[in-house]
Amino acid sequence: MSSRPGAQNTPEFGEFSEGVSPLSRRQFLGGMAALTLAIGFRGGIAVAATPHHPADAPFEPNAFIRIDANGTVTIISGYLEMGQGTFTGIATLAADELDVSMDKLQVVAAPADAARYMNPVLAKHGYKVQGTGGSTAMAGAWIQMREAAAAARMMLLAAAAKRWKADVATLKVENGVIIHAQSGRRGGYGEFVTDAARESVPTTVTLKPAAAFNLIGQAKSNRVDVPAKVTGSAIYTQDVKLPEMLVAVIAHPPRLWARVGGVDATKAKAIPGVVAVLEIPGDDEVQGGVAVLARNTWIARQGRDALAINWDNTRALALSSEQIVGQFKGLSGESGIVAAKRGNPLHESPPGGKVIEAVYEQPYLAHAAMEPMNCLVHLHDDRCEIWNGEQWHTADQAAAAKELGYAPSQVSITQLYAGGSFGRRANPRSDYVREAVRIARVARAQGIIAPVKLVWMREDDMRATQYRPLTVHKVKLVLDNSGVLISWDQTVVGQSFTKPKSPNAIDHSLLEGSEDIPYDVPNFRVTQHNPVNVRVPTQWMRSVGHTHAAFVGETLMDEAARTTGKDPYQFRRGMLAKQLRHRAVLDLAAEKANWLTPLTPITAGARRGRGIALQKAFGTHVAQVAEVTVQQDGSFTVDRVVCAVDCGVVINPDIVRAQVEGGIGFGLSFLRQAITLENGRVIQGNFNDYPVLRINGMPTVEVHIVPSTEPPTGIGEPGVPPIAPAVVNAIAAATGVSIRSLPLNDDLSLS
Repeated sequence: MSSRPGAQNTPEFGEFSEGVSPLSRRQFLGGMAALTLAIGFRGGIAVAATPHHPADAPFEPNAFIRIDANGTVTIISGYLEMGQGTFTGIATLAADELDVSMDKLQVVAAPADAARYMNPVLAKHGYKVQGTGGSTAMAGAWIQMREAAAAARMMLLAAAAKRWKADVATLKVENGVIIHAQSGRRGGYGEFVTDAARESVPTTVTLKPAAAFNLIGQAKSNRVDVPAKVTGSAIYTQDVKLPEMLVAVIAHPPRLWARVGGVDATKAKAIPGVVAVLEIPGDDEVQGGVAVLARNTWIARQGRDALAINWDNTRALALSSEQIVGQFKGLSGESGIVAAKRGNPLHESPPGGKVIEAVYEQPYLAHAAMEPMNCLVHLHDDRCEIWNGEQWHTADQAAAAKELGYAPSQVSITQLYAGGSFGRRANPRSDYVREAVRIARVARAQGIIAPVKLVWMREDDMRATQYRPLTVHKVKLVLDNSGVLISWDQTVVGQSFTKPKSPNAIDHSLLEGSEDIPYDVPNFRVTQHNPVNVRVPTQWMRSVGHTHAAFVGETLMDEAARTTGKDPYQFRRGMLAKQLRHRAVLDLAAEKANWLTPLTPITAGARRGRGIALQKAFGTHVAQVAEVTVQQDGSFTVDRVVCAVDCGVVINPDIVRAQVEGGIGFGLSFLRQAITLENGRVIQGNFNDYPVLRINGMPTVEVHIVPSTEPPTGIGEPGVPPIAPAVVNAIAAATGVSIRSLPLNDDLSLS
């Protein structure tokens, strides 16, 4: 765990160090531990063996591996596949230990079942929950899935040895075929499943050494989810249609936290196919509104748009973004709660030294995943079935149960593919799942006995008030007369990612990347203000606190270097004597980007620049160099990005590169995105006013992976934080203009 003075015993969900993650979403997770079931483990693997085994039954030695008589291996994933390659990574781990090719393998999603599919990274910290987030999937599966596969392999070999009356040590496996060279006998795994099921599940297993890996670390395996997605056979929530199912489209209050004062549904009910119009109660966590139930999505939307609703704004939010920023700026000048401290921050520079003072503003951001939120609920008298691109299994199961007055065991969740998430589907309040359950409950109370699928339009999703927090940072740096950075004093003002226990509670997930900068600064302090009077719901987004921390920290490092006339790369490197993995990615990125070679202008009058940025997030070290061209009119393009990444042992290098490239594209969108409020209304509603990077705006990207023998760390999120500061640093190198607020205008001010 990285050193955090005053906070060493408060681990966070999200950031890894030394290959094991501390926790950051702990305020929410803490309540989940009591909801999970007691389970038994053998060697850390949930056992699923049965007392007897019919001849036609598949071999299921544990909760993760199933092999049928045809030799087909099915891997059960407790993690969500939302485009990040999780299924392929998990399959690769299992296939390597089983010695089978990927084409003999299929991956299916596990149901919500924390007793069998809990996230082991979270479980190490006492949170026995099932969920996908914080880039924990590969770190969690690294030992667990390999042990599950190795146990299955041992049982199959034992069965073959008994049948052939051979020493098990004389057997080997080649692509799912067990071979006894001395006798010439061969048999596929499928031939031994019945006998293997009678073997005892081993309490300990021996895993392959790295030198024996055939798939792990190799670019030999295609994405296991791609064929179904290409052919259209992949099942998302929108694809599921149950008999008599109704679709619900809901009208949320235009101003946050308003309530329904009255509704005229005459026009809506006159539309053929509209079945019902329901008032859905709201509370402090779910907006509520008026839902239209219809035979399909289009009819339900037409009905929703035909409603005439009188909104009661008595409790509605009345704030604007400008007012929130003003409040936060005022707080940034006051003493905050000390979250990290070493030495004593300096108020003035020594003779000949320099002081840099800066205030940064960054806006609310929406996740804007390709698939808006949706959820299918089939409510029965004594149970509830849910179909969902399920990311936060245990929490959503518990929240749905609470809505209904059921026990969590009465709620089943079928996990489907999700078309992106970036953290949105792991909502700490289970907002859209609870809304879907609430609609089904109200419908049932009115005699409508049918499955109900909640579908949000893009505007519903964009305005659903679950945002990356708006933040204001006030920072003072002091450099001595030789240009050495000797003091860093930073105040961070922003809402917690989850509901804080008190105004004095430190949210380390908001501060990650700020309170643990890697640079050797002898006098260092980070304080926090956690406003609780701003009723704009916030939640973690891809890379969590690092999304705003890296922009502040890494642009300030560049500004400090420029102030002292030093090279930004060398300036950073000189402050990383003890951080060898940080230095390694920094050096590799600079080398591959030809840092010392001047850039050639592409067009007359254009200015070009390079910028560098460094960040460790979720245990993964990333450095990026961006090259930009700034035109005379202030427009700019990002031409090239060179990235070096150290994520421990690489399971699939193609997926690592793809995730880093995707993270860079995601982070580049931050340069032009903002969610803004006026009188409690969210202004942005779709991609026309909340721009997502288009393919023609994507720069050339090179990803270079540092070889490592350390355990795998996160890769889905760490590519995001460095790109915005790297680009802004490149703009500053080209123009001399320091940028301290996002989003950027289309035409930069070059004065």
